[in-house]
Amino acid sequence: MGNETLKKPPYAMIAILFVGAFVAFLNNTLMNVALPTIMKDFDVTYSQVQWLTTGFMLVSGILIPASAFFVVKFKNRSLFIAAMSLFTIGTIIAAAAPNFWVLIAGRMVQAAGSAALSPLLMNVMLTSFPIEKRGSAMGMFGLVMISAPAIGPTLSGYIVEHHSWRMLFEMIIPFAVLSLLFGFWKLENVMETRKVSLDYTSLVLSTIGFGGLLYGFSAASDKGWDSPWVYGTIAVGAVTLVIFIMKQLKMDEPLLDVKIYKYPMFALGSVVSMVISVAMFSGMILTPAYVQQVRGISPFHAGLMMLPGAIVMAIMSPITGKLFDKIGPRILAFIGLSIMTISTYFLTRLQVDSSYTYIITVYTVRMFGMSMVMMPIMTNGLNQLPMDKNPHGTAINNTVQQVSGAIGTAILVTIMDNHIKTRATELAAAAKAKAVKAAKAAAEAGQTPSSPTAEQLAQLKAHITQTALLDGINYTFMVATVISGVALILSLFLKRVSIKDRIQPGK
Repeated sequence: MGNETLKKPPYAMIAILFVGAFVAFLNNTLMNVALPTIMKDFDVTYSQVQWLTTGFMLVSGILIPASAFFVVKFKNRSLFIAAMSLFTIGTIIAAAAPNFWVLIAGRMVQAAGSAALSPLLMNVMLTSFPIEKRGSAMGMFGLVMISAPAIGPTLSGYIVEHHSWRMLFEMIIPFAVLSLLFGFWKLENVMETRKVSLDYTSLVLSTIGFGGLLYGFSAASDKGWDSPWVYGTIAVGAVTLVIFIMKQLKMDEPLLDVKIYKYPMFALGSVVSMVISVAMFSGMILTPAYVQQVRGISPFHAGLMMLPGAIVMAIMSPITGKLFDKIGPRILAFIGLSIMTISTYFLTRLQVDSSYTYIITVYTVRMFGMSMVMMPIMTNGLNQLPMDKNPHGTAINNTVQQVSGAIGTAILVTIMDNHIKTRATELAAAAKAKAVKAAKAAAEAGQTPSSPTAEQLAQLKAHITQTALLDGINYTFMVATVISGVALILSLFLKRVSIKDRIQPGK
């Protein structure tokens, strides 16, 4: 097909793909709130129950790099039906799971299906719309990509409080089945395929490389950085990934074409996306930690507090897409990242008694800023690629976001934990010094020093824990502010990609 797009976008087909992608994205974010309940039901440890999310992410991270091969090799209709069938089967297995390990297996089958859906949808969009209309189209894709994960925690919180966790899967099944049936009925093949061979060595290297990094960084918050499983898998993953990249550079038909980083706007967009992913995950980790652990708000009400931000992002995504078509990425990214950086700084000022209005307002404004950034930067980078490189571009974007998200999460959690421990030690030492001083003063006055009661000691311990946690959250938000600032500086180097830039790559 070269650099040509379709004369008329297949809207019915795109709608079917949207439903499938929305269901997959939504499912992925329903689990976090339900983990404690599942842990109790199956009598498993925290490190075991984490595999419901870690296992899903690992399978996705391993298969997404291979999605470029699948998209080029197989007809888009066949690929969607196969992916949605796997996802549906996995959902049914998870809903009916008689024990924990069957539930894990169901989640991994789900992941195998959902891994292909996002790259497939993005490639159909890039094929269906010309460069000057892609912003609006990708804005609608952003609506799906952003709103599903944002709605997930609120919906999950409500279901877990009022129903069985199995309903998280049961309610997905009808939508997955409908999407699959419509796929059989309405989907057409709009993308050209060609004969490509799968290099199994590259697939193994990719699996070990990305799998090792994802597992190592994901396990760091639970097992600690001094665990051989953590630093061992990270080291093996990093070395294998370097070997994988070197092999791809030498191949005529690589599994993942890393040579597309020679396109400057794609490379810059990819780097900015990675930085934003880290900043975005900071909000997803730290805000619930503050709301639930410092303030003691229930998961459902915590999710409700974040819902306005989710709604703003959902509304803004198509609007941002249209603005991108008119003015390009730089102004949008600069304004969005400025808002994001400033609002993240305001989250460093959280207090034990910060008002609900303050928390909701700052979080919502931060989401508003974020909605102006991610899709325009990603779309602008993909616009510079020749059409036959789009599958590799979408695969790389999805992969680096997964990996940077895992790395960012691990680093931010570590920073927060270390700061909490340091601050708790300081506060405990200060409380001890104060008690010693009071006892000394009492002795000098000829009085018998009074020992604190068990209740007073418990209150003091709770106060130290709460204060240390709050300080740790504020400090980590300051780190996230600096990270957002880095992305803001990088956004100044963005430029709008023209058709000429796309057809004539820099050599």
